Amino acid sequence: MALGEKSFFAPFAVLANLFRKPMTIRYPAEDLEVHEKKGASMIYRGMHTNDQEVCIGCGTCSTVCPTAAINMKVPARAEGEEAPEAAEGTNPERPVVDYGRCCFCAFCVDVCPTGSLSMSRNYIYTKASIKEDPLEELRWKQAAFTIQPDQTHAGEKSWQAEPALSWLDFTRRPMEMMEADVRIGSFVEFVKGFSARAAMEEAQRCVECGLCTDTCPAHMNIPEYIRGIFDGDLPESVRQIYRTNPLPSVCGRICTHNCESVCALSHRGEAVAIRWLKRYAIDALPAEQVSEISKSLDPDSEEAKKAVIKPSGKKVAIVGAGPAGLAAAYYLAHMGHQITIFERMPKAGGTMRYGIPAYRLPDEAIDRDVAAIVAMGVEIRCDSKVDDPAAWTKLKDEHDAVIIAVGFPGGRSTRIENHDHKDVQRAILLLNDIRLGKEVPLHEKIVVIGGGNVAMDIVRSLARLQKQRFGKVDMLLTSLECEEEMPADVEEIEESREEGVIIEPGWAPKRIRLDDAGKVEGLEVARCLQVFDEEGRFNPKIDEDDKAFYAGSQVIEAIGQAPGYGFLSEEDQEKLGITRGRFARNDTGATPQPKIFVAGDIIHGPDVISAIRDGHNAARAIDELLTDPGPERGT
Repeated sequence: MALGEKSFFAPFAVLANLFRKPMTIRYPAEDLEVHEKKGASMIYRGMHTNDQEVCIGCGTCSTVCPTAAINMKVPARAEGEEAPEAAEGTNPERPVVDYGRCCFCAFCVDVCPTGSLSMSRNYIYTKASIKEDPLEELRWKQAAFTIQPDQTHAGEKSWQAEPALSWLDFTRRPMEMMEADVRIGSFVEFVKGFSARAAMEEAQRCVECGLCTDTCPAHMNIPEYIRGIFDGDLPESVRQIYRTNPLPSVCGRICTHNCESVCALSHRGEAVAIRWLKRYAIDALPAEQVSEISKSLDPDSEEAKKAVIKPSGKKVAIVGAGPAGLAAAYYLAHMGHQITIFERMPKAGGTMRYGIPAYRLPDEAIDRDVAAIVAMGVEIRCDSKVDDPAAWTKLKDEHDAVIIAVGFPGGRSTRIENHDHKDVQRAILLLNDIRLGKEVPLHEKIVVIGGGNVAMDIVRSLARLQKQRFGKVDMLLTSLECEEEMPADVEEIEESREEGVIIEPGWAPKRIRLDDAGKVEGLEVARCLQVFDEEGRFNPKIDEDDKAFYAGSQVIEAIGQAPGYGFLSEEDQEKLGITRGRFARNDTGATPQPKIFVAGDIIHGPDVISAIRDGHNAARAIDELLTDPGPERGT
């Protein structure tokens, strides 16, 4: 359609706007503050601001930016100024915007996991003179547009991340588990695990920032194995897991999951269920396929590729088939060494099998991981004790290197009055007997002393036995620490209460009271005001005037475990630098005695994932000591 002819007066129409106030401002001819009072649109997307105290440097904003306008950089420092230490679970880098690329879409704000990013209503970037401030000049030269609040004209925040509009999913998928009134009746595993759909939905929540990997003691490839689940490639997910963790079925159930405490999503919502996703990936694949993946994978290579294992001819002995010993055996076997594990118990697993109840960690999960390690050619000699100096000397003489990974098989005592009564037991020994199917002493009314996971394990195990034998639960647990300081996992505390256990934290055990017939009546306690002093040392303060009494005919001590070094002579202990139960060793576990290494709980205390890391570190050091790692093993 042809355009109509213009009016003769059309050119003069612009005169109508001659005296109309312009929609924009002339800067700096007009005062910006005056314009701000009139107000820009409340949804205007101007310059970025970032709360540096809230920002964790996850880089999600940089990843999502469609124009590659955001880079992650460590803030500039003046000459001689030291870089501040990044807090745990944070990255020292911070986002920097190139406004020549920025399209002001605000995707970065919408996807910020912590909500530190926003966009101000200030659309003119003003900057004070930098000539008199060398540090400011340095920062300006590094990146003229760092995401910092403009202190000259901050303006109002106009675009901020809101959970309802965010691209992120802050709600964790629920894990199916038995109700308390059902699970208290047996030792059947009560956590059911993710379905395929729930796992996929949970995996898609991950922003792949990698902060979890930095925090994990074993530095697992967490975003990579979660990506494998999201992509529907479970073999790849399992390959990524086995690079740094040969006990995934175990860790998928009982790992302390420190990684989840630093998950970027936890700042505004619920952390990704990293532990449960690991469990799903392993459980969803047939055991035979998992075993094949574990055998073909060279754990120290950059690529998940098949490695030709060339026998080294070297023999390594490992004392203890717990997580550290099993992990070390797996990696050493990949390196071509002949490995023999000596285990005092009937089956491999150590405290994982004999100290953790079956309702949390069933035998099937342990057996699955052990089978994959045995398939590597590792020999595990169960019921084989190294229990005296002569056996220890023989072991050293017959092997090129030895790893001591005996863990903490013994229990500690409070040493309070009447602690040696026959109706006072130590938790770890009772847990051993329960897993071995032995009859254990069981009273209708029991008091447990302790606030860690072992205390929760024994109180919940005995509660199940009470329910089966007496038809009711009558368990009370008291700890030195207040509930906020109790070392037990929060979920363990909550689940204990759901199962009928009464928890009374913040009390110090003083005396086990006996009646006139010499039978246990209960536990006398006094209020604990402080467990640790200002320097973080164990130094309890007790208010002796504030006392209480907890009735019970049986008392269980669950205050810690003790190592067993009975196979070492005094001379050997001196050579190994053992002081107050601790070995002298370096970061790899190497001791002052040549070719002797230590790993696991005897270094860092009870923690499966830390023990796995120790085993891996010791394996690397032994391989370096015994052989020149050649290209045929991919190292």
